Amino acid sequence: MPHLLLKDLPRYECLLEAAKQFPNLDPSACEVFLNLLRTGDEAFRVTDEHFQHNGLSQGRFTVLMLLFDKACGQSHSCTPAALAERSGVTRATMTGLIDTLERDAMVVRKPDPADRRMLSVELTPRALTFLASILPEHFRRINDLMSPLSETERRTLVRLLGKIAVRASEAFPATNTLVHA
Repeated sequence: MPHLLLKDLPRYECLLEAAKQFPNLDPSACEVFLNLLRTGDEAFRVTDEHFQHNGLSQGRFTVLMLLFDKACGQSHSCTPAALAERSGVTRATMTGLIDTLERDAMVVRKPDPADRRMLSVELTPRALTFLASILPEHFRRINDLMSPLSETERRTLVRLLGKIAVRASEAFPATNTLVHA
C-alpha cells in the first residue's frame, strides 16, 4: 500500500514557487522527503509482490521473522504481547496475525513453562520449511535493490536515515505508536 500517491514528483522549480506561497516550505527538505517516501513505496512494492505471490502479508512475514530470530538462537520472549510490541502493532492485530498463521499450521501457541497463564508462540517445522523456500528470493530482491550502492554508500544511507528517524521520534512523538498490519 503506497504512502505517496504521486507517480511523478514535482520539479524543484515548482517547489521553489510553492515556497513563495507557503513560507514554511523548504524546497530542499520537501524534495528529499518526497523522494524518501517514493523510494520507501518502491522498496515496499518489491517485497510485497513476493510476499503476495507466496500467500503472505507484510504483517505475517514480520511475525514469522521475529520467531525465526528465536529459532536462530536469539534469546527473547515470544509471547503475543512481546511480538506485538516488537512489531509495532496492537495486541488485537497480533492476535489476528497469529490466528491466521496458526490456521495455516505455521505457528503453535504453547503454555509458557515459567507461567502457565502465559502463552508463547513458536514456529512449526512447516514454517521453517516455508521460510527456507521463500527467503532466498526475498534476500535476492533486497540485494538487487541495494546493488547500485557501494558498501560505504549503504553505511552512509543507514546513518542518514537513522538521523531522520531520531528527529521524527523526538520532534513529533507518536500519539499512538501501535499500528494495524
